[in-house]
Amino acid sequence: MGKALDGVRILDFTHVQSGPTCTQLLAWFGADVIKVERAGAGDITREQLRDIPDVDSLYFTMLNHNKRSVTIDTKNPEGKQVLEALIQKCDVLVENFAPGALDRMGFTWERIQELNPRMIVASVKGFGPGPYEDCKVYENVAQCAGGAASTTGFDDGPPVVSGAQIGDSGTGLHLALGIVTALYQRTQTGRGQRVLAAMQDGVLNLCRVKLRDQQRLERTGVMKEYPQYPNGKFGEAVPRAGNASGGGQPGWILKCKGWETDPNAYIYFITQAPVWAKICNVIGKEEWATDPDYATPAARLPRLKDIFAEIERWTMTKTKFEAMQILNKYDIPCGPILSMKEIAEEPSLRQTGTIVEVDHPTRGKYLTVGNPIKLSDSPTEVKRSPLLGEHTDEVMAELGYSPEQISALRTAGAI
Repeated sequence: MGKALDGVRILDFTHVQSGPTCTQLLAWFGADVIKVERAGAGDITREQLRDIPDVDSLYFTMLNHNKRSVTIDTKNPEGKQVLEALIQKCDVLVENFAPGALDRMGFTWERIQELNPRMIVASVKGFGPGPYEDCKVYENVAQCAGGAASTTGFDDGPPVVSGAQIGDSGTGLHLALGIVTALYQRTQTGRGQRVLAAMQDGVLNLCRVKLRDQQRLERTGVMKEYPQYPNGKFGEAVPRAGNASGGGQPGWILKCKGWETDPNAYIYFITQAPVWAKICNVIGKEEWATDPDYATPAARLPRLKDIFAEIERWTMTKTKFEAMQILNKYDIPCGPILSMKEIAEEPSLRQTGTIVEVDHPTRGKYLTVGNPIKLSDSPTEVKRSPLLGEHTDEVMAELGYSPEQISALRTAGAI
């Protein structure tokens, strides 16, 4: 069985996380991803956060599966010729350099178009066009500039960044969609184009409900599903909402049995209106189902704090898994707070390929996140990340270089 992106060749100039997330996803779907790295050093994440001396870090291995690595000195004139040959042979060039870096290498959009009019050039940048477009951006900067941090945390505390890498990996996912879309359009036009995914834009896209709430706040001055209602005050901007759901169904994180010693003995509980009577029965407050102070969503909104306190008295008598098992019988929406240890050990995630064990020649076996997107006709096989420069000779031969020419280029320091 073939892969969805068989025949697509990606020239991968990415490093760290945002770009490699994108190109790894394309590689999982079958694209031939050729990762260009610096000779002797490579992607900086090969050595960052190492847990085994002189071995590629998990940071690198978990973002560069299914790729081939070539080492090229882009400042060497002969190395530059190799890059030109690669551009002519590839379909997509992906980069997440600082703004202007590709131009300074001599590969402007116009030059790339001369070499290959069908080439798609895809870029991750911190900001789109505007006053900040030349600024360097990392994960947490993107979360702050994209609106996530200001709306995360509790109202009486500082802004908080998320443990989810919505700036880096989130933008990489956006860029992958842009690339596939541009490839599809190329089948109609025959032309390449530029694809830009700005990290600020990607984070904002994931925070769209907060932009929705900003407009609601400006019109009404209050948002009844937020924990600030009815006793708190709303300012001019969307406040931090603690563990409120952000939607029309009020939810909160509640303690479960063992919370005193287990920092993850909690469950997320949603008081969904259609199952309100069932919730009342489960927690032993049957009278709330008909009490006018509790029977309707509007009546419950000013009393949510007391309602969740009562529900928590029940959840504290159960483990998070016991509570989930009981609640699911009645279609009451809930979810346990799973630690990374629990996720790593969850058998069902292994069976679906969401968690994968990979064998590496120098690291040995390690766990990684597999493809989160499952295609029935394009199953994903997660292959280990490449060693630095492992495929240089192989790729050079595919470009038409003879063994003697490859040896001469290596002697010249071009590869």
